[in-house]
Amino acid sequence: MLEVNHITGGYFNLPVLKDVSFSVQNHEIVGLIGLNGAGKSTTIKEIIGFLHPYSGEILLEGQQLQTDVVAYRKKIGYIPESPMLYEELTLREHLEIVAMAYDKDLDQALERLQPYLQRFRLDQRLDWLPAEFSKGMKQKVMILCAILVEPDLYIVDEPFLGLDPLAIEDLLNFLLEERKKGKGVLMSTHVLDTAERVCDRYILLHQGQVLAEGSLAAIQEQFQMPGQSLHDIYLKVTQEEAHA
Repeated sequence: MLEVNHITGGYFNLPVLKDVSFSVQNHEIVGLIGLNGAGKSTTIKEIIGFLHPYSGEILLEGQQLQTDVVAYRKKIGYIPESPMLYEELTLREHLEIVAMAYDKDLDQALERLQPYLQRFRLDQRLDWLPAEFSKGMKQKVMILCAILVEPDLYIVDEPFLGLDPLAIEDLLNFLLEERKKGKGVLMSTHVLDTAERVCDRYILLHQGQVLAEGSLAAIQEQFQMPGQSLHDIYLKVTQEEAHA
């Protein structure tokens, strides 16, 4: 599905990522874990094409972004950390724009989205403007736009910010359902207890480098911390790295 091979990259010739490699497979939710500044958001920007790596390659189903930008981006459903909405457009109009941008039949797209509009309790809000939405409701709009794309890979950046507990549960259940359908999910999050509930594997980033990659059991074994939670392992390892 997704292959990130030996990526070095960052901003204005200042490398944030240093030789980062990992993969995301079909039927898999992978947690991208790291402190602020570890390189999570930079990694995501490199994958979706907002940034271009200095070296290395990124392949999505064997295809690079440069080969066919449109085809590459149609494979990705991106849910950003901060909702990005047009203040003059209603929820319905946001969905219409996404449908047009991705060559989706509008009537079919809205029909397919109806269960998700109900799930996220926005089915009676289609004609509302963003000014009428809470932050959590705006985040739900971004989730709906990603669903509309029908991607092969979901990239989810800190998805729980602003969501109430019910909406978090709805989102987690949705991601689990998509995994079952064969989709891949790359999820960046600080909420390690929640990540531990749903992720199959983890990529632990620290100062732009991969400290570890694998299942919780594999990471426990690597750091000789059997039975410890992801939260406890990450805190111990990053504290040790900071004092090394």
